[in-house]
Amino acid sequence: MSNQNIKTGAVLTSGGDAPGMNAAIRAVVRTANSLGLECYGVREGYNGLIHGDFTKMGPRSVKNIINEGGTILKSARSSEFKTAEGRAKAFENCKKHNIDALVCIGGDGSFTGAKVFNEEFGLPVIGVPGTIDNDIFGTDNTIGYDTALNTAMEAIDKIRDTATSHNRVFFVEVMGRDAGFIALNSGIATGALDILIPEQKDSMEELFGTFRKAEKVGKSSSIVVVAEGEKLGNIYDLAKATKDEFPNFDIRVAVLGHIQRGGSPSCADRVLASKMGYGAVMGLVDGKSKVMVGVKSNRLIYTPIEEAIKKHNEIDKDLLKISEILAM
Repeated sequence: MSNQNIKTGAVLTSGGDAPGMNAAIRAVVRTANSLGLECYGVREGYNGLIHGDFTKMGPRSVKNIINEGGTILKSARSSEFKTAEGRAKAFENCKKHNIDALVCIGGDGSFTGAKVFNEEFGLPVIGVPGTIDNDIFGTDNTIGYDTALNTAMEAIDKIRDTATSHNRVFFVEVMGRDAGFIALNSGIATGALDILIPEQKDSMEELFGTFRKAEKVGKSSSIVVVAEGEKLGNIYDLAKATKDEFPNFDIRVAVLGHIQRGGSPSCADRVLASKMGYGAVMGLVDGKSKVMVGVKSNRLIYTPIEEAIKKHNEIDKDLLKISEILAM
């Protein structure tokens, strides 16, 4: 079934920003244009919908942005959109601009908002997964994940240079509040001694055991990569407990923080975002709604938003095993 009723669409970015969001905006705007559809950009996510901050976009509005990090439409968390009044205001603004469909680029919080909005007002919505955490079900990778991984890897490589020069132990915190994808993959890529992630039951005893093993085989400098959502405790507590156990260790802590969100998107993220932006518009025109566009095994697929929010990408068990074997 195709939806010939769609004449005007709107695109917004919501939640945490991720490199590649601009490439997705560009793909949405240019695909819409190629089909003869009008397209609006909404500034500051759902806040912009509520305050009527719409800007008409054509193919030239998105020139020279594919290589830029962040999002030209800006992003914000919107508490007002969580209220029925806020959403009603947002819908009024959509009607005022004759908007027939909405593309929402963001994470699961953004998708929850889109789903409720669709259920209340019947406006077709499609989600595009943009988050560095890679924790959304229904796609192999989310937009921004590959870039964040490479940023983390390059930073940890530089930290390793100084760790090796001084026989230091570095605890490096990477992003991932509920998911260890960045920690696990950047840890393997940089030869980390240990990787602590929220998905695993880690214990201090195991961590100390790893350090003892490393001492036995003559490893003098080490990197431990910690996801920010690690259940054992925050990175400073981990470092302190380790220092108490091994007083002769020279221990340092590095928190990579928001550098992982920024930067020019990698080739993989630009291509992925371009595919997904195109897939979102094509899906809407094809009559799809309340789904998220994803790419699995290089094919565009659509997953009900409900499922994308509920389920989570699983950590690869083989990779956990590999990280342990290759660390020593």
